[in-house]
Amino acid sequence: MATVSVAKPRTSVRLGVQKFGTFLSGMIMPNIGAFIAWGIITALFIPAGFLPNADLAKLVAPMITYLLPLLIGYTGGRAVHGIRGGVVGAVATMGVIVGTDIPMFIGAMIMGPLTAWIMKKLDKVWEGRVKPGFEMLIDNFSAGIVGAALAIFGMLVIGPVVKAFSDGASAVVEFLVHNGLLPLTSIFIEPAKVLFLNNAVNHGILTPLGTEQALQNGKSILFLLEANPGPGVGVLLAYMVFGKGLARASAPGAALIQFVGGIHEIYFPYILMKPILILATIAGGMTGIFTLVVTGAGLRSPAAPGSIIAVFAATAKDSYVGVGLSVLLAATVSFLIASVILRTSKTTDVDALGQATSKMEELKGKKSSVSSSLLGAGGGTAVLTRPIQNIVFACDAGMGSSAMGASVLRNKIKAAGFPDVKVTNSAIANLSDTYDVVVTHQDLTERARPVTASAVHVSVDNFMNSPRYEEIVELVKSSNAEPGAEGTTAAAEPAAQATAVGGKDVLLPESVILEGSATDRDSAIDEAGKLLLDRGAVDISYVHAMHQREESVSTYMGSFLAIPHGTNAAKNHIMHSGVSIIRYPEGIDWGGKQVKFVVGVAGINNEHLHILSSIAKIFTDKAQVAQLEQATSVDEVLDLFGKVNA
Repeated sequence: MATVSVAKPRTSVRLGVQKFGTFLSGMIMPNIGAFIAWGIITALFIPAGFLPNADLAKLVAPMITYLLPLLIGYTGGRAVHGIRGGVVGAVATMGVIVGTDIPMFIGAMIMGPLTAWIMKKLDKVWEGRVKPGFEMLIDNFSAGIVGAALAIFGMLVIGPVVKAFSDGASAVVEFLVHNGLLPLTSIFIEPAKVLFLNNAVNHGILTPLGTEQALQNGKSILFLLEANPGPGVGVLLAYMVFGKGLARASAPGAALIQFVGGIHEIYFPYILMKPILILATIAGGMTGIFTLVVTGAGLRSPAAPGSIIAVFAATAKDSYVGVGLSVLLAATVSFLIASVILRTSKTTDVDALGQATSKMEELKGKKSSVSSSLLGAGGGTAVLTRPIQNIVFACDAGMGSSAMGASVLRNKIKAAGFPDVKVTNSAIANLSDTYDVVVTHQDLTERARPVTASAVHVSVDNFMNSPRYEEIVELVKSSNAEPGAEGTTAAAEPAAQATAVGGKDVLLPESVILEGSATDRDSAIDEAGKLLLDRGAVDISYVHAMHQREESVSTYMGSFLAIPHGTNAAKNHIMHSGVSIIRYPEGIDWGGKQVKFVVGVAGINNEHLHILSSIAKIFTDKAQVAQLEQATSVDEVLDLFGKVNA
């Protein structure tokens, strides 16, 4: 389902920063293994390493000078314009590498995407205009010309500019270190982590600067500013001792995952549940950084993920004591301050962790149905029009909390008897509109919706033990266990088998209009709702709920189709299941999308899902959509959905 325009004004700035940070980290994260490989070779074979070897040490300089920037430039270019963009991005990156005498990570992060973007725009210019037989010639020479031109531009212009910026940034870091001000960066870093800007800060800024320092000094303190697991585990330890209910019960497992697994996102809900606890992580982070400054400790390469194992694996030869103290003291200070806050807090509702839906249901006095598990941030009822085959967990980087959540749900779905349902994890930046269900943290849902418009979205506040998981499993059972899902007979007559329910047809001729009179989204919802109201399927409150639903999550489905329906709370305003279909030949604006077909939906006990399944099949077939557009009678429309009144 499409994105929610209503929520954007409140979060557009943060979402914009998150998207930019995700793009930056998307160039670094896939190449972390290469950074670690360089760090291992450096730690072992340089003169000050564990196993000094002059011959093997020759790998160090070429890897950091050429290999790592080229990988970054290629990755950034590929993200913009596929393999073609990656190739020209790598070529252009070579220009900034040659044009300076420092590792060109930031230059690569500029030249790779920029060159790919230019190539993409130029490809659009002559798309469809090249004569047959000349495609390969044009493609190869255009890529060569663009790559060569941008390599020269990078060498003469971008390289010197980036070097000046890098020198300035290094000077700022040195100033902060020498004046004892570096710990103050925690005031910005720790809140940024909880707002899912951690990858932007760490891999977009600190990793490039830290790698340059490590090349010169053999280590860098910058690698541990954000990755230190101490502040987060301190808060979780405080919950283990002074928390209550689910928060206390789940804290030990969360602490293990955060400290050893390196998935820092696991403690974010504990902070968001009681925001004042951010003071504990800030104080812990400042303590850890101060310890590193005093001891002169640092890492020789990035610690990713931020596990204590990864931290010590990347620790410089002379820094084990300093790094160990940094983590220990950061956790201690964070624990002490968080303990005081939890002990003195007047709020007892700490069971809210992972139970926001249950608490809301308790206050309302009603149990949510399976559909309520698929509420967006605003809370509406999701309509599923096809069997679930592909579920994705998406987070900022696609390597941490999403991998954990995918693993948990995958096991639950397999145990329920659906091993063929694919459950994967991905970075939001890598999502495509090919999934049936998309699961994200509630703070990231709005970023996932625009690129997965046809999927159902699940917002969770806790990846480890969210109650949403059991509800998703139930939805898989209900949507994938339809008899006759395979075979030509079942496929040919889906509507005929299940539209007459409870003695009433779901779709009636009088509920089909070929020339709708509405001119905008809201009036179209009224028109579709009135058809349901006129046949006694719903009362007027359900029509109002259809508008409420649309304000929270758009029901635009793609292929000129929108399926407005009421909220879950409006279920008791449905008298019997019904569907209405209205065609708007000229199309109407539906939140920025053109809609020509509006299908109003009201269903009891999923009785309407069979007709929706046939509707979904029609709207994924361009030929049948064309037939609908050209239909001259209601009977032609009904025939496309099967003999619904048979």
